[in-house]
Formats: sequence, structure tokens, C-alpha cells
Amino acid sequence: MNLYAEARSGALVVSVKEERLDAAIAIRFKDRMREVTMQPAQRVVLDLSEVEFLDSSGLGAVVAVMKALAPERQLELAGLRPNVEKVFRLTRMDSVFSLHEDVDAALRKGLRHVG
Repeated sequence: MNLYAEARSGALVVSVKEERLDAAIAIRFKDRMREVTMQPAQRVVLDLSEVEFLDSSGLGAVVAVMKALAPERQLELAGLRPNVEKVFRLTRMDSVFSLHEDVDAALRKGLRHVG
């Protein structure tokens, strides 16, 4: 499971460096996210721009991460490709998560709230 995390503008940005987030890697994804989100940050922005396919197991893993962070921390999603965004829209998870066009848009939104 290839994840890359960095602190940017008061948020922890976690980039998923995988083409698929599915049943084959969902458990490893949750485990790695638990590790990388130990870094302190109020907001966690999950960059899914390299993920081309997400199944129900992948969606469940993202929801599990959100629940593990709550209520102290917020999980936001950025860079969803059309196929991945469609899964969130069809399952109405787009009303549960804050979705952003890309990481920069997510960080700009966070800066507006601060100042």
C-alpha cells in the first residue's frame, strides 16, 4: 500500500499512490492510514487523484478511516476521478464527505475558514 503523507497549510495531506482501492488492498489501506494519521493535524485531506477504481470494499475502508478520525478530526477527499466520484455520488457518500476538485482547492477552503 503506497501512501505519501505531508503536512501542508495546517492539514495532513495523504496521497494514495495506487490505481485501485478495492477488496485486495482495503485492509492494508486502513492499517496504513491509521499509521500516517498519527501525525497531528485537525484536517486530513485524502488525495485520490491517482485512484482510477474504487469498489465497495474501498469505499468501506475510506468510511472506516473517517469514523476512526471523528469526532476530533475531519477527513476530506480531493482529486476524485469521474469513476470514483460516481461511486461516492451513487452511494450518497458525497453528502457525508467534503469533496474538493484537488488538494490545492481543499487547502484554500481551509485557509478561508481560518482567517
